[in-house]
Amino acid sequence: MPAKDIYHDLVKTALQKEGWTITHDPYRLSSGGTELFIDLGAEKLIAAEKEGTKIAVEIKSFLSASKISDFYNALGQFLTYRIGLEAEEPERILYLAIPKAVNDELFSLKLIETAVKQYQIRSIVYEIKTGVITKWL
Repeated sequence: MPAKDIYHDLVKTALQKEGWTITHDPYRLSSGGTELFIDLGAEKLIAAEKEGTKIAVEIKSFLSASKISDFYNALGQFLTYRIGLEAEEPERILYLAIPKAVNDELFSLKLIETAVKQYQIRSIVYEIKTGVITKWL
């Protein structure tokens, strides 16, 4: 099993504070002969609909010397996980959890914005200092 991201517990707690129930830690997925490990699986009951929303969250810190290399790795991992989820549990929505500073700096670059739009990457933006989710994109 892969190591947890440095902000794993911070994001997990932030999701719980927003009313999400963590159902998987990690979310293990067997797809196409490959074992995948997405950081978290969560559910939230929507009272008006009487059914739950299911998500999977891949948490990234972007702490290496090259943020663009971190993005390449995160993008490849995200797209691979999404293919696996679509085959095995298509109702579960995949999110990429990223620090607010990374969202403000790296994800505001035109190339990254274009990739996010083209590949339809949903993201959760979290603040490291406060431990809260600031945006769902």
